[in-house]
Amino acid sequence: MALPQFIGHRGYSARAPENTLSALHAAADAGIAWVELDVQCLGDGTPVIWHDTHVRRCSDGKGRLKELTLAEARQLDVGRWFDPRFEGERMATLKEALDVIAERGLGLNLEFKLDHRDEPSPLIDAVLPILNGGLPRERLLLSSFSNDVLDEIRQRDKKAPLGILFSEEIPRDWLWDAERLEPESIHVDWRYMNEARAREIIEGGMALVCYTVNDPDRFNDWWDIGVTSVISDDPLRFDRFTRALEN
Repeated sequence: MALPQFIGHRGYSARAPENTLSALHAAADAGIAWVELDVQCLGDGTPVIWHDTHVRRCSDGKGRLKELTLAEARQLDVGRWFDPRFEGERMATLKEALDVIAERGLGLNLEFKLDHRDEPSPLIDAVLPILNGGLPRERLLLSSFSNDVLDEIRQRDKKAPLGILFSEEIPRDWLWDAERLEPESIHVDWRYMNEARAREIIEGGMALVCYTVNDPDRFNDWWDIGVTSVISDDPLRFDRFTRALEN
C-alpha cells in the first residue's frame, strides 16, 4: 500500500469540526489526499463517525454515544462548538462519510473505536458490510488500538489492509502482533517514539505512521529514519506538504 506522506487527522480538523462531512470537504479542497476518521456505533447499532464515547465535547448535547439512536443523534449540532459558520452540522454516518470520500477521491484510514468493556463483533458486523465495495483497497486502511478488533477482522478477511495502533511507547513484543496480523502499517504516538523500534518497523517492511504531528520543526529529524506518513490536524503547516502541492 502506497500511503501518502500526510494524512488529515479526523478530516481536516484544524479548519472544520472533526469527523464531519465538512472536515472531509475541507481536506479535499486543501489537497489532502488521505484522511483519518473514527468509527463506532450508536445505541441502535448505526456506525457513525465519532471519536469520544460521549457527545459533550463536540456537540451541543450531553450523554454517552451508545445511549443514542440515530434519530436522537441527528438532533445534535456538531459544528457550532468549533465555529458558528458550521452551525447545523449533523453527526455523519459511516455511509455518508464513505460517499463523500468516494466522491472527492480521498483515501481513508478508518480507526475502529472500541470500549475495553465491549465485544468487537457488533462493531465489525456493522462496519464491514458498509465498507465492502465502498472504496478500492489501495485507498482504505483499517486500524485500531484493540487487538481484539484487528484479530477478528483478520479472521474474516485474510487480505484486509490493517494498521496496528500503539499508545505511548512501542512495546517490546510488537513484532509478535505484527507477525500474527500481517499489517500494512504500524501507528505510533511520535512523542514516545523509540528510534531503535522505529527502525525495526521500517526494516520489517511496514509503513511507520506517526500521530498526531502538529509541530513540523520538532518532528523534522524523524523524517531521516524513514517515517512513511504523519497524521496531522493541519498538514498545511508542513513545508514538505505545501511544496508537494506547488509541484
